[in-house]
Amino acid sequence: MSNATPSQTNITVGLQYRGLLEMVLSSAPITVACCVFLFINGIMLFTLRSKSVFRETSRYILLYNLLFADTVQMALSQLLYLLSACRIWLTYPVCGVLAMLADLTNEVSPLTLVVMSLERYVAVCYPLRHATIITIRNTGVAIVVVWAFSSLNVLIRVLLLLDFPFEELESLQMKDFCSDIAMFLGPMSDHYNKAFTCFLFVLAGVTVTCSYIGVMIAARSASSDKASAHKARNTLLLHLVQLGLSLSSTVHDPLLIAMSKFLDRVVLLRIQSVLYVCIILLPRCLSALIYGIRDQTIRPILMYHLCCRLKLPRLGSHPT
Repeated sequence: MSNATPSQTNITVGLQYRGLLEMVLSSAPITVACCVFLFINGIMLFTLRSKSVFRETSRYILLYNLLFADTVQMALSQLLYLLSACRIWLTYPVCGVLAMLADLTNEVSPLTLVVMSLERYVAVCYPLRHATIITIRNTGVAIVVVWAFSSLNVLIRVLLLLDFPFEELESLQMKDFCSDIAMFLGPMSDHYNKAFTCFLFVLAGVTVTCSYIGVMIAARSASSDKASAHKARNTLLLHLVQLGLSLSSTVHDPLLIAMSKFLDRVVLLRIQSVLYVCIILLPRCLSALIYGIRDQTIRPILMYHLCCRLKLPRLGSHPT
């Protein structure tokens, strides 16, 4: 028989309602923003498959692969965010599958940026050989290599998890919300993840930077196409920014863990929401917006689909 007084029961119920209201108020705007971002990315993906010029051009195929990985990553991140906001604890196997899929798509993005940078480098520095080097077949092979390399990293992480003594656990039910860091069950997993992350972004950063320098040198050459070199230089600079945004997402969880040691829970939740939108969600949508607005071939088709295929009448004209 419970010894709780009516006043204590009312306080408990009030705290529960307050927590529920806080969860709804914090997660609802973020979920709406994520749905908008997913809609934009989905329209962009549909646009890149709607015309043969996009399906038969290497740089558009690579852009589709980048957007696909970012969209899947965004959807998985939002799912994990809602699970943590609703305080739903998963089992280790289910959390492991979601975390590994998130890692897979998160690593595909910087590797695809590397391939896209090399494609722009070849287009500017070796224009006469571009058509023979950057073919549809070679682009498909590069995409397969990117996904295979990312899958190999996920496989290694799974093998490292096998050393953890799961039989010693009382239950496979997790005692905390699911995240990437929650699946670092041993020191080897943590060390390997840090080493691979450093290797990946150093490789990507050096490749994109060298491609940018090569294009800059070619832009000063009298024999190069100045306009093409200028556009390629801006594109590679954009790739560097995207790479930096991808790198910033890797510090999201460690930053929250560090702040949780000296911040109040309510303040931490608010900071977590801001960081989640700025570091996780927004960079995944920037690619679609930037490429859709910059590219003169994509822009009219993208706007046509975003406006639900409505053609707005020009000023001074009368709709028929």
